Formats: sequence, structure tokens, C-alpha cells
Amino acid sequence: MRHVRCLRAAGTLALASASLFAVGAPTVAATVTAQPASLISRLASPTQPPTQAQCVARFTVPCYRPAQFQAAYNELPLFRRGITGKGETIVIVDSFGSPTIKKDLATFDAQFHMPNPPSFKIIQPAGKVPPFNPATMSGWAGETTLDVEWSHSMAPGANILLVETPVAETEGVAGFPQIVKAENFVINHRLGQVISQSFGATEQTFPSAQALLSLRSAYKNAVRHHVTVLASSGDNGATGASNVAGTLFFTHRAVGWPASDPLVTGVGGTQLRLAPGGRRTAPDRVWNDSFNRALNQVFFGNNGPNAFATGGGQSVIFNRPGYQARDGISGNRRGVPDIALSGACSGLVVTFQSFPGSPPGWFVVCGTSESSPLFAGIVALADQVAHHSLGLINPALYRLLAEHAPGLVDVTKGNNTVAFTQNGHLFTVPGFSAGPGYDLASGVGTINAALFVPELVRAAGR
Repeated sequence: MRHVRCLRAAGTLALASASLFAVGAPTVAATVTAQPASLISRLASPTQPPTQAQCVARFTVPCYRPAQFQAAYNELPLFRRGITGKGETIVIVDSFGSPTIKKDLATFDAQFHMPNPPSFKIIQPAGKVPPFNPATMSGWAGETTLDVEWSHSMAPGANILLVETPVAETEGVAGFPQIVKAENFVINHRLGQVISQSFGATEQTFPSAQALLSLRSAYKNAVRHHVTVLASSGDNGATGASNVAGTLFFTHRAVGWPASDPLVTGVGGTQLRLAPGGRRTAPDRVWNDSFNRALNQVFFGNNGPNAFATGGGQSVIFNRPGYQARDGISGNRRGVPDIALSGACSGLVVTFQSFPGSPPGWFVVCGTSESSPLFAGIVALADQVAHHSLGLINPALYRLLAEHAPGLVDVTKGNNTVAFTQNGHLFTVPGFSAGPGYDLASGVGTINAALFVPELVRAAGR
């Protein structure tokens, strides 16, 4: 499923009046089918990106620009050394893509004084994408916009390859065969070093474990070809979107795949609190806006809780991989996420979009659909330092955790418990709390890029 954009998608929450997506990426829509992680998106201004103060006044929460994240994640020392992702290619995979993404990225870059990517290509290796239909594709277009603009923000010297697929990914198997085919094409032709996926489907929505396991060929292929694969952990906290008729969410704990795959790096969401220059005014905490009454009123028109928080928990499909053996938390199951970056709706990011179906302009967006492309930019910086792609980085992340590497910044506050009303009943799904070391809400923590990038290169080279 996708995320929400005032729709719900797999990893992005774009605050736009029209849609919402769910598990890890785009906009929040009124339905839970065919969605990115969870993307909430909302129009902020038709002419100029909103300031942090304007977002607080209008949405009750701040919004951030690229320079603030570059400072907050301490990328500037790397940029000054020419480490910008130069020579590397970030692969963004999205259903349908956006018909205006190239000109939208150019507008975004010009506004924030960033260079255009050295190369920006779009391919459709799994079949031609149908003509753009705003009613069914605008959420994915919003997801694509977020993924491209913010991965580029974190690695402005990297190439961008947008891989569009012709079938929407939904809960369960739908859309994944085309995604797998497209990703195998990219991997086999060595078109990129890191793949970002801002989408996912709750594990329990697959008809069987084997139905899910049969879709893993691209991730196995990526390991063989030394390609890093990332996925948003989702935007529904400790639960996930349901494909059971008459329901939106499962009333028990659940995680989403592919973030739960041991061959994929699951990226969760944090809440950043930044001054206008990017300086932190408080430590990062686990993203959880489920109980943010003011935000829920502004975005959804109600004061009740909504299931909007970072995905995290234990897989029901995969056993604990060897690299998690010492985390002491995940038990005998694969734990999600592995790492976390910004995704909170209480700390929105700004995007520019002009595709049909919504007014052109500057939107504010949130969700773990944001987290994955942000981290893809960081991996591209590390690939440049290493002079080769790092491949599966999960073992390296847990080595760095065991070493107490200073580039990993522990997230010790917050949880991903969510509550929501469904069929007239209020449900609460108890989540997981952050604490010292690894946890099922923030993984190994977040990053200080200037320290983390060389540490990751060293740890991955063992």
C-alpha cells in the first residue's frame, strides 16, 4: 500500500486537501488500496514555499526546507569536501510516477539554490504507464515528487533514476510483480547503487507467506550485485493497513513488507525540532502524531486519534537475521525498522508539484515515505566515499551500534502506539518505546552524516 497525502500511502503524508496514502510513502487517500507508505500532503502556497512560522500559523506545526535538513544531519562538512553523491545514482521506484516531475524538480532546485542533478532519467521497464488519471494516480505523483526532490536534497550531486511501474501497488500482491520486474531490470543492468521504496504492504494482507516470499527475487538479486535497497517502515505505528472489507487498519500489531525483509534496510520516522537555520532545539524523538489533537483537527477535521506514527515491530514472516542477534529486543523475529530519519507530520517538509488534479504550488508533506529517500541520499554519499556501492548495509549498521559509533545518534524518547476509530469503536494498538540502543520504534537510531558516512564505509568494508 502507499502512504497518505491527506491520502494515505506507504510512507508519506502530504498535507493536501485531497488525498492520503498509507504505508511509507505518498499522500493520504480515503482508501487504503494502491498506496505508498503513507503520505500526507497539503497545499501551503501557490507561489512561494511557506516559512516555518507560516506553517505553524496555518497547520499548527513547523515545516522545513532542504538547507535545514542538510545542517541538521551535519552534511555540510561532507559537501565542503566534495562529497555530494557525485558519480552515484539513486533509484526511485514508484507506481505511475508524475508527468511533471522534471519541471517540478527544476522549480524546487531553483527556489532553494540547489544544482540540478547531473542526470535525471525516467524509465518504465515493466511496461508503459497508462495516461495520467488524477483520480487514481495523483497520490503516486505526490509520492514521486517527495521521493525525487528530497533524495536530491540530501545528495545534490547524485544522479536520479526514476523507475515508473504501470500497476499501482496495493495491500497484498497487487503491483509487486511489476515492481520486482522493474527492480531486477535496474539491478541486472547496473543502473544504480541504491534503491529507495516509499511503499509497502502489511504482511498479513498477503494470501500466504509463500505469496510474499515468491516476490523477493529483486532483493536477492540486489545482494548478489551489491546494490543497497531501502524501504519505508510505514505510517500506521504498531499496526498496518488492512485489506479486510469494511476496515482500514488491523486491530493488532503488524509490520509492512518490504521494510520487514532481512535483505532490505527498513527506514522509520523521527520528529525533528529545528531552528530556522537547522540547529536542533531538542533531540529527535520517535514520530507519533496519533494523539496530536490540534494536528488531527487541521488535517482530518476531528479531534480524535488517528493511526499516524512510524511503523515498527516484529515480522510474522521472517525470523531474526544474524545481524540482529545481539539487539536484545526483536526476539526470534526480524525487527523493523533498522534506522530512522525525519518523517513526522509535526515537522513537515516542503515540496513543489504541478501535475493535474491539484492546484500547482508548494505543498507540505510527511510520513516515512520521506524517511527512505532522505536516507538514500546519505547512502549515495557513502558510495561516493567508498568508490563503489555498499550493497546490503544492515550488518554494518548493527556493527556500528555494537561499537557505539558516534555517527549513530541514539533516539531514546517516544513510541509508536496508535489509536483509531473503526466501525464505531475506538481501538488502541500498543506499540514500542524508544530507549538506549536498538529498539522497535527507531532501530539503531538516526545519524550525524559527517561522522556516519565514513563509519558506514568502514563497517561495510569488513
